[in-house]
Amino acid sequence: MQIGTAAPTAEELSSAPHHFIHHKSIADNYSVGAFEKEALERLSLLFKTQDTVIMVGGSGLYVDAVTKGLDFFPDVAPTIRETLNLELQEKGLSHLQAQLKSLDAKTYNTITIDNPHRVIRALEVCIGTGQPYSSFLNHKNKQRPFKTVTIGLTADRDIVYNRINKRVDIMLAQGLLNEVKQLVPYKNNNALNTVGYKELFQYLEGTWTLDFAISEIKKNTRRFAKRQGTWFKRTPNTLWFDYLDTTDTIIKALTPHLK
Repeated sequence: MQIGTAAPTAEELSSAPHHFIHHKSIADNYSVGAFEKEALERLSLLFKTQDTVIMVGGSGLYVDAVTKGLDFFPDVAPTIRETLNLELQEKGLSHLQAQLKSLDAKTYNTITIDNPHRVIRALEVCIGTGQPYSSFLNHKNKQRPFKTVTIGLTADRDIVYNRINKRVDIMLAQGLLNEVKQLVPYKNNNALNTVGYKELFQYLEGTWTLDFAISEIKKNTRRFAKRQGTWFKRTPNTLWFDYLDTTDTIIKALTPHLK
């Protein structure tokens, strides 16, 4: 999944030590909770020799898991997830989406609603506890043994969307379609239920034309970027910079916050 995930190149990896790049198989079950645990363990080791560690994201949920801690969710019977997975196969995602909208409209309007894994996770909590999934969110943050300084880059929406469209074209030129063809046997794995892969699976199955699949990748990536922007803008005290600001400008503004 090198191309579709835009993983760092060999040259980029050699420029600075990286962590959690290609460290899991697409066959592994992996969760944000597991990431939180592994990331905190790695940070405890890194801070023995480093004063500052840079985390780059990405998914706002995974960033918050490390910097703030995950919300607590009660255990629910595993049979609920099994039933929901069966409903997904027999009745489709739209059925589960409608169910979530009825039980927890707040979550329906905030999660990645086209991600079956996220929808099922929210639904199993709603059904298993009798309370909305959203009622368990945003509780008091956990204490962390480090200070977090958050920075973000901004650009006009037209610039972002044009960059996204060009990025998809570059990925295709690099061989994304061939990469997806090799992953067809694993298309039902959760790791492959992501933008850039699921659309090309539709093309390979003959459901969509290649042009339409490509247009859907661009559209879904733009939507994802919009949701990312909304999520990160909610993070208080973020230091925002224009994407054209120089590295020196950013470092100068950031330095006082690292003391």
